Order: sequence, then structure tokens, then C-alpha cells
Amino acid sequence: MSAVLAAPAWRGGWAQGLAYGGLGLPLAFVALPLYVVLPNHYAAEFGIPLATLGALLLFARLADALADPFIGRGVDALFARSAVLVLGTAAAAAVVLALGFRGLFFPFPAVEGTTALLWWCAALLLVTYLAYSVLAVLHQAWGARLGGGEGQRARIVSWREGLALVGVLVASVLPSVAGLSVASVVFALALAAGVVLLARAPAPRLGASSGRPASLAAPLRTPAFRRLLAIYLVNGVASAVPATLVLFFIRDRLQAQAFEPLFLASYFAAGALSMPLWVGAVARFGLARTWLAGMALAIATFAWATLLGAGDVAAYTAVCIASGIALGADLTLPGALLAGVIQRAGHGEQLEGAYFGWWNFATKLNLALAAGVALPTLALFGYAPGSRDDDALAALTIAYCLLPCALKLLAAALLWRLWLVPEAATRTDERGPR
Repeated sequence: MSAVLAAPAWRGGWAQGLAYGGLGLPLAFVALPLYVVLPNHYAAEFGIPLATLGALLLFARLADALADPFIGRGVDALFARSAVLVLGTAAAAAVVLALGFRGLFFPFPAVEGTTALLWWCAALLLVTYLAYSVLAVLHQAWGARLGGGEGQRARIVSWREGLALVGVLVASVLPSVAGLSVASVVFALALAAGVVLLARAPAPRLGASSGRPASLAAPLRTPAFRRLLAIYLVNGVASAVPATLVLFFIRDRLQAQAFEPLFLASYFAAGALSMPLWVGAVARFGLARTWLAGMALAIATFAWATLLGAGDVAAYTAVCIASGIALGADLTLPGALLAGVIQRAGHGEQLEGAYFGWWNFATKLNLALAAGVALPTLALFGYAPGSRDDDALAALTIAYCLLPCALKLLAAALLWRLWLVPEAATRTDERGPR
């Protein structure tokens, strides 16, 4: 752990990128099984009623989201003391996360019956989610404390999110190919490697404690953060809606269930490979304008997807690649903008954890809002899984393609009005009268 104390500042390159970003792979790896595989596992293996399981999962995820701002303040307190304490907390959280993940899928033999399994699942979900959130917020705050200009901040975030996409790809294949038992072992090893790499990453700036902790709501009193959070929320829901409905669209609209691995792999691979392109664009156009270009690409892509029908495998693969490239912008640029907001607000080396706590709360709220918007919209227009009725499929197309387009347009308008216009005005004021 003492290695980080002597670690150099961020200079870039593969060694430093992997050292910082490495933890992103297991953190993304664990998210897919917890959110996608676990409900089906408990229903199929243990016979837990779906309605009961859904209520339990909703409670656990809500509790986790509400805890994020408090976790953020705790992370700031750790960074105010020492890097050794930060790494010790990361190691402890990693152990809890690995054990919780294993225990969720493989309960102790003594845990028998529906009631006992529900209590077991609820308790381990809360512990596992909280350990995950501690590691995620700590990892994001570490990156923000590396500082730098727009280009450097974008590169730092791209390493974290690029390796996270690799983790998603591995998680989408490994459990089905090797089984959950092997996947849990691989996850534990990847998590341990991620913490070891973090100890060798560029050293974060450690802020000295002011003696009185800032209010939990301090980030929300920063106008630029409120504006960015509003844009991020709308854009996040726009991205989460198609993610919620993609399997319905593939199976019912395209009738191409056999090609699901191709579609998903194309999407995530394009997202990971596009990140250097977006980082390069930042140097010329800036973070906000580059993000706006990513939104425009997503709108054009999903507008095109409205024209697709049964058997359009090649065309939808192209849609997946284009929307994956747009995903690269969504993953790389907002976090880099947030790091700049923290610096300009004078909260650098003090409140990174608090900001990312609220940021993660918004991320999880996006997922809940997406389901709350998309699924009722489908039901309202008469769609049900397995439908082949023209009206039902038209409703699916509206929800999967046009609703995200409308939300992305709103996000783009907000980005222009709330961010780019004030930014231009500030630059004009700094130049003075001409």
C-alpha cells in the first residue's frame, strides 16, 4: 500500500492507464450478474416468486442509491487523511464484495425455504451493493484528484470506462460458458488485481481536512453541478431506455434472437474502441461540444433504427456499432466535465467523493426512471413480450427508438442552453469589450 505514496503524477501511457483504470473491469463485471442474472437465478433455482423478488430488488437498489451521497462524504474523509487508509478501505470493500457476490449465488446449505432465502438475499444484496458503491465512488474520486486540463481528464475517465466495457463483455460471456462458480472466482481474482494495480497508480492529491466537514448538500449548492446533473439525468434516461428494451426489440421486432451475442458484443466493443477517438476530439472541440456530437450521433442512429424490421441483422449490427460509438462519448465526457466543475468550484482535493456520490445516485436513478418511463409506455400502447401484432410492434419501435431520440434531443438542448451558452458568455467576459 505504501507504493502509492511514491507514485508519480499522471503522465499518461499504458502503464499508468492500466494501473488506474484496472479496477473498472471487475466493478463492471459484477454489475451485469447482479442486475441481470440474479433475478432469474433466484426464480429458476429456488422458486422465489417474481413479484416478491422484484420488490426485494427494488428495496435494495433504492437503499443503495440513497447511501451513495453519504458514502461520498466518507470517501472524502479518507482522502483527507492518507492514501494508505484509502487503499486499506478499498481492499476491505473488495473482500466484502467478492464474498457477497459468491454468497448471493451460492447460499449456505443451512439457508432453506423461501423466507430464509429472501432474508439471505436481502442482507447480502445490501452488503454487496454498499461494498460496490464504496469501491466505485473511491475509484472515481481518485481519478478526479489526478487533476489536469480537459484532455487529461478525458483520458483518465476513458481508461476507467474503457476497461469497464471490457468487464461487461467478459461478464456477458463467462457465466454462461464456464458457470457462475468459475465466474465468481475469476471476479475475485480480477478484483484483487484491480486493488493491487490501484496501489501502483499515479498518486491522487490528498486534501487536508479543514476541521469541519462540509455539508452533504455542498455539491448541490454549486450551480454548475446542478446544471450538469440535469443534463446528465435526461441523457442518462435516454440511454437507459433502449438498454431496458433492447432484448424485446431484438426478439420481437427483428426476430433475431440467435444474433443477440453479435449485437451486444458489437455495441460494447464499439464503445470501448471509440474512446480514443472522442478523447482526440476533445483537444479540438472541447468536452461539451464533443459530447453534443455524441448525442447527435445517437439521435441519428435510433432514428434510422425505426426503419428496421424482421431479419434486418446486418443493418441492426450497424446500429449497434454506431450507438456503441455514441456510448463511448457518454461514458468518457460527462465524468471529465464533472472533474472540471469540482476544480472550478474550488472543491478540488476536498469534495470529490461527495460529488461522485450524488453522481452515482443520479446514475442509479436513471435506470429506475428508464424502466418507469419505457415499460408503462409499452403497456399503454398494447405491447406484451412475444407480440407479433403490427400495432404492438409499432409501440415497441416508438418506445425503443423514438422515445430515446426525444430525450436525447432534450438533453442536447439542455447541454446547449445550460452549458455551452454560459460557457461562451464567460469567455466573452474574460476577453472584455472588443
